[in-house]
Amino acid sequence: MTHPPRWLTIPALLTITGVFAYPLLRAAWLSLQALNLNTQLQPVFIGLANYQRLWGDSRFWGDLFNTTVFTVTSVSLELVLGLAIALLLHQPSRWRGPLRTIALLPWVLPTAVMALGWAWIFNDPYGVWNDWLQQLGWIAAPINWLGNPRWAWLTLVAADVWKTTPFVAILLLAGRQAIPEDLYEAHCLEGATAWQSFWQITLPLLRPQLAIALLFRSAQAFGLFDLVKVMTGGGPANSTETLALYAYTTALRYLDFGYGATLAIVTAAILAAGLGLIWGLGRSRSTPSGGL
Repeated sequence: MTHPPRWLTIPALLTITGVFAYPLLRAAWLSLQALNLNTQLQPVFIGLANYQRLWGDSRFWGDLFNTTVFTVTSVSLELVLGLAIALLLHQPSRWRGPLRTIALLPWVLPTAVMALGWAWIFNDPYGVWNDWLQQLGWIAAPINWLGNPRWAWLTLVAADVWKTTPFVAILLLAGRQAIPEDLYEAHCLEGATAWQSFWQITLPLLRPQLAIALLFRSAQAFGLFDLVKVMTGGGPANSTETLALYAYTTALRYLDFGYGATLAIVTAAILAAGLGLIWGLGRSRSTPSGGL
């Protein structure tokens, strides 16, 4: 089998360089400058001063903690629910086609529109969620879901899981359909139960799709911006602020472009390190012992 000439990849490489590499390098250079349009109009080179400022920025560390906890919680729930939904959608049924279409709808909705809808659902005191809980007798008075730091984070996780679980489910469904049914029939003839087949056949063979879903969703959840911006704006008292929202606020609200670029670069570096760690752990587990 002949391979295509390598020069055919030049347009793709140039596109990636223009879309990704150049903005990142530009932000890295800007992070070495002092540029706040409230006080100056020309950048001044200050070296690593912005990074020293970030090291002592308690707001940055708080946002890093918030973003990490949100990412771990949200992605974990999405993987579990997505796997369950994928297995259900794989079952033979006359309604399987329509159900797969309906299951994908949350994913195709614009995030800003979906977030606005969830903000109305959790509105205090007129949201439908408070109304349902009161009718069921589970609460005596409306809860300020978006005004309490603990509840606000839970609402964000709920909205994000509802929005992105279909992506994980469809990805895992494609992997499940690629597994030959003969394996399950042979396993069943050996006396294995459905639960044993899940652990010994389904889960191991879905590992590549699970790894892809984990990488994609971790990257998206760690860079969360639009959902938080619409639903809570980072409040109350910055308790739901993410690193992406902090960088945006610093650069476009306070016009401190130098420090905003620093936040963006450090966030990208942390994300790259985290994804590299996940990828490395996945490869080490999938490589047989003694293999090359």
